[in-house]
Amino acid sequence: MLKQHLQLKLSQKLSPQQIQLMKLIQLPTQAFEQRLKQELEENPALETGREESGALEDEFADLYPEERDSDRIEAEDINIDEYLSDDEIPDYRVRTSNYSDDDEDRQVPYASGVSFNQYLMNQLNTEYLDDAQWAIAEFLVGSVDESGYIRRSLPDIMDDLAFTQNIFTDQQTILEVLHKVQQLDPPGVGARSLDECLLLQLDRKEPTPAIERAREILKRSFEHFTKKHYAKLQQKHGLSEEELREAVGEIEKLNPKPGGSYAGGSKAVEHVVPDFSIRIVDGELELSLNNRNAPELHVSREYSNMLAGYKDAKERSKEQKDAVLFIKQKLDAAKWFIDAIKQRQQTLYVTMNAIMNYQEEYFLTGDERNLRPMILKDIADQIGMDVSTVSRVANSKYVDTPYGTRLIKDYFSEAVKNEQGEDVSTKEIKKILETLIGEENKRKPLTDDKLAALLKEKGYPIARRTVAKYREQLGIPVARLRKEI
Repeated sequence: MLKQHLQLKLSQKLSPQQIQLMKLIQLPTQAFEQRLKQELEENPALETGREESGALEDEFADLYPEERDSDRIEAEDINIDEYLSDDEIPDYRVRTSNYSDDDEDRQVPYASGVSFNQYLMNQLNTEYLDDAQWAIAEFLVGSVDESGYIRRSLPDIMDDLAFTQNIFTDQQTILEVLHKVQQLDPPGVGARSLDECLLLQLDRKEPTPAIERAREILKRSFEHFTKKHYAKLQQKHGLSEEELREAVGEIEKLNPKPGGSYAGGSKAVEHVVPDFSIRIVDGELELSLNNRNAPELHVSREYSNMLAGYKDAKERSKEQKDAVLFIKQKLDAAKWFIDAIKQRQQTLYVTMNAIMNYQEEYFLTGDERNLRPMILKDIADQIGMDVSTVSRVANSKYVDTPYGTRLIKDYFSEAVKNEQGEDVSTKEIKKILETLIGEENKRKPLTDDKLAALLKEKGYPIARRTVAKYREQLGIPVARLRKEI
């Protein structure tokens, strides 16, 4: 049975201009330039330069008043899901790249040079190997990862040779060829573990008492060495403190990732272009937007003349009417794009200006301890915009300051109460923590409990587990692993 009823509901509709603006806002400078280039190629009614556009709307209205809105794109015709991402989780929390998802067809430069595996194969050409050994060696070189290791067991390699290369051999033959691969440069390449990598590098060095002691430590007490149980090493190997210091010093000179300096030859190179610049002029902060974000655009004068020509025509055929509608559509798109770029410039500047003023003390001094706690909502409330808009700016934009170029999202942090009840930034606490660890006695590093006590003395009552969390975020190991002889 069919029934009619009324239903009231609130819904938000975004115009094509709003959608276009949101997409443009989150683009960094390089991606924005690509988007601008694409628009110029696709829309002949859009041109670069200072020329002002004419009164095209009025001309079209006079020509075909009944078609004034016939060719406009309605909001319901747009699939919003294709343009907008989920804003439940702010983008700046889950993004670290200088590119956004809208920049799908980005052109990324690649560094030229010989790849790491090719570098090893070129060396292998100088070795004398029969056909079977050569095939095994080629497979082993292909199994070397970017760090220079072969992280596979001999049985697995043997099985892969049989199944993928149709080469049937035994583990002893593979081991013999592996030893030849391990003689290639850089020293330590082809190792199956860290201790083997370090031992291969020691084998290339001129033998000295310190080198021999280092070799014995790695062979017999690698676990004690990794855990820095120096007292146990002295007792087990009968070494004095000075002898142990010399041996450990030799090991610390070795490279734990021998392929690191060679493996990046063919990696993609991402260039960071600052979107903003902050300078200190006469003790005052001065903000500027990268001029590459402010191109000069105008609507094509040629298209304006075409409309005028159609207006003066005495006879107007269906083809002429279709042509005028096409021209009008391109003119609308050009105007929309120009307006969106102007709004983008304003939004970027207003947002970054609010961030700069909020963190004025930091930008004047460069001291991270002066960073105020700041979340997206703080800036959104100041500029009267949505949190998602601030997120789009903070997520993908860089700012050039007197203290280096940084991602804007790095200036956002949560707050912690100090003993005076004031809000302090977690970044300030991390900076103090980093300073305390840097100044500690490395023979007796500070434990997390002692660090928590020192922070409390400075007015930051933080639990030990919080200190451990901040220490891990800073990439600092536990006290035992920071110990030195």
